[in-house]
Formats: sequence, structure tokens, C-alpha cells
Amino acid sequence: MARWTLRRGGAYNESTRMKVTIFLFALYREKAGRNRLEVDLPEGATAGDAVRRVARDVPPLGPLLATAALAVNTEYAGPDTRLRDGDELALIPPVSGGATRAAAVSITDQPINVQAAIAGLVRPTDGALVVFQGVVRDFTDGRRLLYMDYEAYRPMAEKMLWHIAEEVRAQFRVDDVAIVHRVGRLAVGEASLLVAVASPHRREAFAACQEAIDRVKRLAPVWKKEVWEGGEAWATEEHSHR
Repeated sequence: MARWTLRRGGAYNESTRMKVTIFLFALYREKAGRNRLEVDLPEGATAGDAVRRVARDVPPLGPLLATAALAVNTEYAGPDTRLRDGDELALIPPVSGGATRAAAVSITDQPINVQAAIAGLVRPTDGALVVFQGVVRDFTDGRRLLYMDYEAYRPMAEKMLWHIAEEVRAQFRVDDVAIVHRVGRLAVGEASLLVAVASPHRREAFAACQEAIDRVKRLAPVWKKEVWEGGEAWATEEHSHR
């Protein structure tokens, strides 16, 4: 006879089990010493149940997971989301900044090619093209930076960049948006982010570009590690501990 446990939001069957893959990124990956976990859960368990299992099985992660966002099969999800056998659950640390077709939206481990990103972006009716590049600077918080190391949950990050481009395009009624984010090791002076907006008018182009940048930093599952003379830290580590 199956044994059922009642819990807020429903019940799950403790005698029927399922396997879920949990992906870890950036600070979480380093604390756990691995980038994924395979966990065995009762059928009907939720994403929150999985998080509690990870906190129990990997104690160094316990204090950090209160700030984690969750994604099930690359879609943002809440802790009450029911899991199924074979699901993929991503535990997402706070991102480094704090998910009509866009011309170019991508995550790349190669240097950002500006001309390739904006090729075909401008239409004959456009009177403005605003291009922003975020570059790695040599000092951060008074420390001399050696390099930045960027990491992303790539399938979800690309999907989120598409959503941002679509929403900004519609909100500001601009013609097209390109967003390219680089991952991997970046030296001082190299570009980590490109956002370009084509529009009939400059006012909308500047506003759309600023909004897209802010949303990428706030929403995209991309993290950065700062490596300076004598130390290193993920940009989210201090926030996660708080």
C-alpha cells in the first residue's frame, strides 16, 4: 500500500520515486564542488522540496539558497511547482547585475563582433542606431582587476535575451534589437555585452537601449567572477550571504 504525506498545496506519494537533475551555477557550483546533482524524490514533490533536499545534502549551499531563483526545464518557476520524473531544475544565484524577431540575440564564448551583430538591423525607415558595449575595466572596488570570468545557464539565458528584446521592441516601438552576451574569461578592455537598437527616432532608441541593458543585468542568468591581485569572488557572493 502506498504511503502518502499531506503537505501544503497537496500530497505526494513517498513510495513512488522520481529522479530530477539539479543544475548549479557560479557560486553554487563552486560551493558544491560540482555542476549538477541527481536527486531521488517522492512522486509529486515540488521544486521547493528539491531545494530543501539540496540544502540538507550539500550543507555549504544551505545558507545561500534562500536567494536562489528556480527554473524548471529552462522556465522560471516557483517553489510550489510540481516536478516530474526526468525534469531539470536549475538553482540560479542572484545575477551579476542585481525570462517580432530580434536581429541578433546570442550567448557566445568568442569576442563580440559588432558589425556581425548589427548587420541587417537598420531599415531604410530608421534614423537612429544606438550601440552600447559593456567592457571590463581595470579597477573594481579599489582593487586592480586581472580578468573577469562570466558563466551562464545558456539555454535559459538565450531564451531570456529573446524575451527582453521582444518586450523592449514592443514597449518602445523600435524596429529591432540586438543583444549579445559573452561568457568565459575576459581581459580588461574586452566587451562582455552588446545591446543595439534601430529606430526611426533617437529618443526611443536611447530609451530602449537603456531599458534592455537594465533588464539583461537584472534578469538574465549570467554571473561574473572578479579575479584581482590577491583574490577572487563572484559578483553575487556578498549579496547571497546577506
